[in-house]
Amino acid sequence: MGEVRGNVIVGQSGGPTAVINSSLVGVYKTAKDRGAKKVYGMLHGIQGLLEERFVDLDDHIKSDLDIELLKRTPSSYLGSCRYKLPEIHEDQEIYKKIFAILDQLEIEYFFYIGGNDSMDTIKKLSDYSILNGSKIRFMGVPKTIDNDLAATDHTPGYGSAAKYIGSITKEVIRDGLVYDQQSVTLLEIMGRNAGWLTGAAALAKCEDCEGPDMIFLPEIVFDLDSFMHKVAELHKRKKSVVVAISEGVKVADGRYVCELTDNIDYVDAFGHKQLTGTARYLAQKISREVVGCKTRAIEFNSLQRCASHIVSRVDITEAFQVGGAAVKAAFEGETGKMIILKRVSDDPYICITDIYDVHKVANVEKKVPREWINEAGDYVTPEFINYIKPLIQAELTPIMVDGLPRHLYYTEKL
Repeated sequence: MGEVRGNVIVGQSGGPTAVINSSLVGVYKTAKDRGAKKVYGMLHGIQGLLEERFVDLDDHIKSDLDIELLKRTPSSYLGSCRYKLPEIHEDQEIYKKIFAILDQLEIEYFFYIGGNDSMDTIKKLSDYSILNGSKIRFMGVPKTIDNDLAATDHTPGYGSAAKYIGSITKEVIRDGLVYDQQSVTLLEIMGRNAGWLTGAAALAKCEDCEGPDMIFLPEIVFDLDSFMHKVAELHKRKKSVVVAISEGVKVADGRYVCELTDNIDYVDAFGHKQLTGTARYLAQKISREVVGCKTRAIEFNSLQRCASHIVSRVDITEAFQVGGAAVKAAFEGETGKMIILKRVSDDPYICITDIYDVHKVANVEKKVPREWINEAGDYVTPEFINYIKPLIQAELTPIMVDGLPRHLYYTEKL
């Protein structure tokens, strides 16, 4: 293998996961093993790069222990952003600035770990590079707990989030049976337009747990009257009713359920409204309209994103593999691509990496297939469970110090 003369830069973007740093380690270690002189890390993604904020990762990852700690550290070690690059024809100056910074650092390989919006960044940068004759190679490394990236069988980060959701749902169900009192518990789970996370609540259904009573995904229009009728009927027959619902469910007129009483003020750079309050709204409505019913709303919120104490070994291993595969592909001449996972077999579970044109991935949202949701629209089918179960298998426990997980972290000086 010839000497790699250029340097590498890697960034993290979008929401964090429990295993995103395993992908960062996959990029770093594979690049160093293949002869990269320097591996830089963008601080807060492409937005930080525009502000010339970056670090030489050799100054911070100094041993095998650091590598192992970073693999098991949740959230984005380098910091993240939600920054939308303009179209190339709208503002070429911003691209000129980015490439001037990359040239200053002698960058030949650019890796971006993220989801849909991050792949949009890779698409635009690789297009600009081709238009202007740059030799820099741009590769996307998939990441998102939402599991909504197209082309890939699943996305690193999803398996661990699903494992957490299934486990916590099971514990909430157990908690609801403690008192001799009727109750309805609403579990609000992340998922704007795709219900992969909410569907994971069905994992709680096993030989020692009956699982949630209903599951509502954003792929199906939410019928509020039908929902209230179903809850009332369940309440007549059961002491404890547990419902999992996506934060992004919408009623027939297109409004999010959480918008029925509250206005949503915050909108990010990609036009995404901040969603919260779906479970709270429904719990209050049930409390008013179903006689003698105690209600509770539980928002899993950011807890489901970075629960590294219950990380899936399959997930953290695959996260490392996609980082390494991105480096291999770029060093062999690929650009404008994203690494994907291809499932070869369910039993035994076998999954391999491949490359895919990022233009066919960016801004394309993968939703739960309709046939994986039951006819009534209030639960997932066995096919969904069979798809998800291999992704949550085994554990990689944190390195514990004084009874708590030890993390590797970077603090940027102001």
